[in-house]
Amino acid sequence: MKAPVISSWFGRGQVAAPPDIASAALRSDRFRLEREGDWRRLEEILARMERGGLRRIPDADLIALPALYRTAASSLSVARETSLDAATLAYLEALVQRAWFQVYGPRQGFIRWFRSFIFGGWSRAVRSLWLDICIALFVMVAGTVVGWLLVAQDEAWYYRLFPAGFGEARVPGASREQLLATLATENSANGLSAFAAQLFGNNSAVCILAFALGFAFGIPSLLLLVHNMALLGALLWLFDGQGLVVELAAWLSVHGTTELFGILLSGAAGLHIGRAMAFPGKRPVLEAAAAAGRRSAVVMVGVVIMMIVAALLEAFPRQLVDGTAGRFMIGGTMLAFWLSYFILYRPRITGDVAGAETA
Repeated sequence: MKAPVISSWFGRGQVAAPPDIASAALRSDRFRLEREGDWRRLEEILARMERGGLRRIPDADLIALPALYRTAASSLSVARETSLDAATLAYLEALVQRAWFQVYGPRQGFIRWFRSFIFGGWSRAVRSLWLDICIALFVMVAGTVVGWLLVAQDEAWYYRLFPAGFGEARVPGASREQLLATLATENSANGLSAFAAQLFGNNSAVCILAFALGFAFGIPSLLLLVHNMALLGALLWLFDGQGLVVELAAWLSVHGTTELFGILLSGAAGLHIGRAMAFPGKRPVLEAAAAAGRRSAVVMVGVVIMMIVAALLEAFPRQLVDGTAGRFMIGGTMLAFWLSYFILYRPRITGDVAGAETA
């Protein structure tokens, strides 16, 4: 007896099959024919939406979209349980995936998201971490004081914090002229672009590490802040010995007001996740950590922008602008800008933005 011949509905030609496969194919064809109309309608709606023609879609199709998606998802579940043919299964998987992104996916593109991020989203996320920022700021100030006191009591601590390389001028016992030479400007901007890229990589690595270590209840993030600020305290002690602490502060302020602010936010973001895990309240630990992680992630996106700005300031104005007053002016302007943006800039929240942030 000749094996029955079935035709694939995807147009792959005729395939001979034994009786048991033929019966399975018959069930698959019957299942498909009963629901194919809804699948095709859903596919047409999705195709128009993906082409950006949302306004041209009739209201009836938009209203029917959720029901059609649920029908396709139900069909996919049945197809998996009954082991229907692979072609039908692959088609439904792709259809349901496309429909999910249209029904439940993000409602705004990158440009719209970035505009809402810059114009209010970032500053709101930073203000929501105010307690963690206060704790991180206290730890950073304490770390600076600890670094100063350590090297003041024992100069050997300076070399533990700053492993001095060959020819390094910033070491205990250096003269005033030698220390001033390390604060001098460059004659030209040649090579400073590569220097800026290197600085961005280094600064970003510190910030990302401070954020990533927050999962351990925030303790490693705080320890990293203490270590980094102890370096600053040791450096301040060294220049203060030659009466150059004001000149050093001006030199550092050009980029430091942005860089240290970014490090502060990174440590606070990591601490925020750690606090949510240690004190989740009435929510499960993972749920509390996930909510804190979403808020902290918004802050960290902004920190990357701050590190780019800090690298450019460190590579160009700090190396090219001479004079304590000029450097203080640049650093003070940047600090005033960040404080104004994070504290004073509070645009009204629209309905779309509020919905996206609470999702």
